Amino acid sequence: MAKRFPQLESHHHKFIAAQHMFFTASAAPTGHVNMSPRSTDMFRVLGDNDVLYLDRTGSGNETAAHLRIDPRLTIMFCAVDGPPLILRLYGQGRVIHRESEEYATLLAEQFGGEAPLGARQMVRLEVELVQSSCGYGVPLFDYREERPQMDSWARAKGVDGIEDYWREKNQVSQDGFPTGLFEAPVTSA
Repeated sequence: MAKRFPQLESHHHKFIAAQHMFFTASAAPTGHVNMSPRSTDMFRVLGDNDVLYLDRTGSGNETAAHLRIDPRLTIMFCAVDGPPLILRLYGQGRVIHRESEEYATLLAEQFGGEAPLGARQMVRLEVELVQSSCGYGVPLFDYREERPQMDSWARAKGVDGIEDYWREKNQVSQDGFPTGLFEAPVTSA
């Protein structure tokens, strides 16, 4: 039976801290729905209704494109070991440009000022609803380690190669929606 909460509670914080993977789901009013797996090493809980993750380079940039059109974003965690549980965070997401003051501040506060090679932006979610469900249908898996390929790929590309890749693969979604990756960050007045 699903349970709904207006915010993350202490047991949700503990559950999130124990996970190794989460999924993001986003969509524009038209086109494809996107769901992407991500490692929790780049995920941070900022408050009971405020979470973010540092977004690393991927084959596409669907979430960023979708959030420009429709800020709905869902983040899902599911226990693949230990007691079964699925935890979904629903709310309004937004991209934080890598050249913005907010990005620099969050990078310093949440990531020790260090971004991994290939970090392209942050995504922040204002959580409006937390929902938990049983997770009985989620199979059991054993976590071994993080995959080394992303770091190896980024090192092999280098800063200039990553930027070239962004220009080629990350400026528009698969449905042709712009991601804003190379636009100047919006500054607050």
